[in-house]
Amino acid sequence: MGLEKITIRAGGDYRAVDDASFDLEEGKFLTILGPSGSGKTTLLRMIAGFQAPTSGEIAINSIPVGQVPPNKRSIGMVFQKLALFPHMTAAQNVAFPLKMRRFDARTIPGRVAKYLELVKLGSFASRRIHELSGGQQQRVAIARALVFEPDLLLLDEPLAALDRKLREEMQLEFRRIQRELGVTTINVTHDQREALVVSDEIIVMDKGRIQQNAKPSATYRQPSNSFVAGFIGVTNFLSGSVTGVAESEVAFVAGTQPLVGRWIATDVQPQAGQTVKGAVRAEQIRVAATRDRLDALQTVVSGTVMDVIFEGERVVYEIRLPSLQDAIIRVFDHDPAQHAEFEAGVGVFLGWNARDVLIFAE
Repeated sequence: MGLEKITIRAGGDYRAVDDASFDLEEGKFLTILGPSGSGKTTLLRMIAGFQAPTSGEIAINSIPVGQVPPNKRSIGMVFQKLALFPHMTAAQNVAFPLKMRRFDARTIPGRVAKYLELVKLGSFASRRIHELSGGQQQRVAIARALVFEPDLLLLDEPLAALDRKLREEMQLEFRRIQRELGVTTINVTHDQREALVVSDEIIVMDKGRIQQNAKPSATYRQPSNSFVAGFIGVTNFLSGSVTGVAESEVAFVAGTQPLVGRWIATDVQPQAGQTVKGAVRAEQIRVAATRDRLDALQTVVSGTVMDVIFEGERVVYEIRLPSLQDAIIRVFDHDPAQHAEFEAGVGVFLGWNARDVLIFAE
């Protein structure tokens, strides 16, 4: 499917979605990721046919669907509010779209059983919705959306209301089911982990515009701009003035600290004197009690631990760096069982390599 220059105006000059274009290969899983108000849900609603774009074209299987009503588009949907029928059993809920589409009544029981097995609810067919857990209800909704074998599956933050453990389990279930069926899928979420875990491709949106469209690994490791770098993962930004450029390496000074990073943007490289932002992710920084333990790294700075946050699988440090105008840097220790834990108020050293600092125009 594909979108070509989709725009929707919402009063005056405000554009809820602005000039959005992308192509999605059949059988792929795309996640549209962004903060509240970024336009991601509006974009999904236009694909579904619930809202009409002001301009642009949407095509499914290379066929424009601008004049096709929602109920005539071959689309399955799972919403955050699942909209399951409480007076029906799980099997009756799954059978409902088949009856509405006038499937041969003789084929419906077998098809319902097949899709309940797919979502691992074969033995729950006769249970009513209130007799199922939240995760089981999600599975019923998935089966109902897929049972008529749509060309496209749309997921509108269906996991947002679940607790963290169940949400992470269901993310893997979505991915398993999508791969097993090969159904083209578009998922909308603000959950970074979900986007990285389930997707073949990720679109990051902000203020109605697509900021980046790439594979999960590229979105994380090669963000197209500072917004994407800051939205995904825990990123520290260091602002400074450029002192020199050599190929893709940029030297700059932040506070009194000389730093080096790499320019990965496709536009014109920064010039000497220009203000830039260096972005370095929390997991790429090393922390040690003495400078000599970081000798292998290109940049080493001293600081003071301001806060220590224990998260189980990692410890998060917030460290103030005097040479960087007292900037507060977040650092992860992913092996807290093997490393000494630094207490608040202790002096430490931080180190990283130039390749781990991404340079963006200010």
